[in-house]
Amino acid sequence: MTLPKFLTLAAALAFTATPALAQKIDWTKRTSMTNIGGYVVGNPDAKTRLVEYISYTCGHCAEFTNKAEAPLKVNWIARGTINVEIRNAVRDRYDLTAALLARCGGPTKFFGNHQALFANFDKWMKQVVAYDAKERPAPPTIDAAMADIASGTGLYALMQKRGFTPAQLKTCLADKGAREKVLAMTKQAWEGDKISGTPSFIVNGRLLDGVHDWKGLEPALPAVGN
Repeated sequence: MTLPKFLTLAAALAFTATPALAQKIDWTKRTSMTNIGGYVVGNPDAKTRLVEYISYTCGHCAEFTNKAEAPLKVNWIARGTINVEIRNAVRDRYDLTAALLARCGGPTKFFGNHQALFANFDKWMKQVVAYDAKERPAPPTIDAAMADIASGTGLYALMQKRGFTPAQLKTCLADKGAREKVLAMTKQAWEGDKISGTPSFIVNGRLLDGVHDWKGLEPALPAVGN
């Protein structure tokens, strides 16, 4: 018996819709925030979950991010086999200031901000050294202190190039909820997960002891294509 043409077409659509839609998913654009405040990129159902603990004033973190960003994105995140969560392990006031600015715009903007901070690491860290060498009166509040840091170290200028206004950036620095999340992640990093330095990595709940670079992390990831 031959099916009516409209049923044949409907059947064909039913069998082809799911694969076609699956092929169009760009996991590198799928971002979210976890309960602890980390930002995640990738397939939420990926079998492998990678947590990166980073500090924005850490040269090794800059080297890792600039080296690992492309292969992680192309070989794992885009394929849906891994999702990556970035968490803060704050080391100093400059790191805290950068961490709060990186969060401006939420999940959709975070990873671009994160990468921009590390791509420009050498430049703004030179400004941090110069800023730190100058004596200045203590700002009256922590908000004022971070605003002064952001202005004096080039962080405001860097973020304005990414499309943020001065008012938006000041609001991000003054966000007490965001600050609490960053400090809670920091406490979890050093006291809960007991990392020994940054960057540090957790794969599927297991801290990779002694691994602090891409060379050490890559073998702990699933084989490409799996």
